[in-house]
Amino acid sequence: MDKTASSLPLSADQDPRWRALVARDRSQDEQFVYSVKTTGVYCRPSCAARLPRPGNVAFHADCAAAERAGFRPCKRCKPDQPPAARRMAQVVTQICRMIEAADESPTLAQMAAAAGLSPWHFHRHFKAATGMTPKAYAKAQRGRKLRAELTRPGATVTDALYAAGFASSGRFYEAADQLLGMTPGAYRAGGAGTVIHFAIGQCWLGAVLAAHSQRGVCAILMGEDPDALARDLQDRFPKAHLIGDDPGYERILAAVIQGIDHPEQGIDLPLDIQGTAFQQRVWQALREIPPGKTATYSEIADRIGAPRAVRAVAGACAANPLAVAVPCHRVVRTDGALTGYRWGVERKRALLRREAARCPPAAPETS
Repeated sequence: MDKTASSLPLSADQDPRWRALVARDRSQDEQFVYSVKTTGVYCRPSCAARLPRPGNVAFHADCAAAERAGFRPCKRCKPDQPPAARRMAQVVTQICRMIEAADESPTLAQMAAAAGLSPWHFHRHFKAATGMTPKAYAKAQRGRKLRAELTRPGATVTDALYAAGFASSGRFYEAADQLLGMTPGAYRAGGAGTVIHFAIGQCWLGAVLAAHSQRGVCAILMGEDPDALARDLQDRFPKAHLIGDDPGYERILAAVIQGIDHPEQGIDLPLDIQGTAFQQRVWQALREIPPGKTATYSEIADRIGAPRAVRAVAGACAANPLAVAVPCHRVVRTDGALTGYRWGVERKRALLRREAARCPPAAPETS
């Protein structure tokens, strides 16, 4: 007799593992298995099969113990194989390596065929595992190859064009500005020649720096020391030509400060937001949180279709270079605690208090 099995009929109040069966708890799938004497099979706690009678169930530490007791694995939940989520993660990892190694981005149909799934199911599982679509992942990899080639000693722009998988120069130059944030020649020169105007002012939160490229506002930084903000901008754009104290730029700084002072108005300026495909999706989700409201990191992960990427969402919030315009201060922990704000938790708390006071919830409609 298997010593790991329960010797008495089970009921919900006799073994806490029974509750995992009732709840189909996937988090317990690698903790134990259970067998059913009337069917002769053993299953994972999350098995979708009909719930057996407690008196017919025995618990086992692992698959080997269940098989020693004479039970065979369930064909539905396959407890003797890695969990479905892990198997799918392995498949997605293989496809990611396939994308990275390919000279030209494979099509969705090719990737799905390699994964042994329909295009629809493959697309859904890939997005759930990586936080981005296969197309977005392939685009990000193409950008990575392009940047690596452009900075390779001795390489020309033409070399980079074909090494990154572009079939023609027309498609290359059409995509390069979006991938690099500048022309290929400027990127190859390390961003030299890029002109960025900036100005520093004061608001109720302290010093504020706003910087603007030819594409839009590229940085909004906050702190106590104006000189430290200028050094931070220099570190972000080490080879750009920075122009400060430009009288014509004061209106943009004023618009930024106005948006900080009056959160209900927002900052209505074109933005130059440069980041990875995943960061871009997180930052867009942050911009959809209205003033006076908050969201948790897990809620943002759910909104972008990547529920398991909570830590990556927190990392994207920390990398946000546009304070208030991309309102990462509106993201809180599940318990409501305020953490992880690069410009200081006290500023985060002050911003949320001001928004709550100036942006009260709408009154319910009356009939």
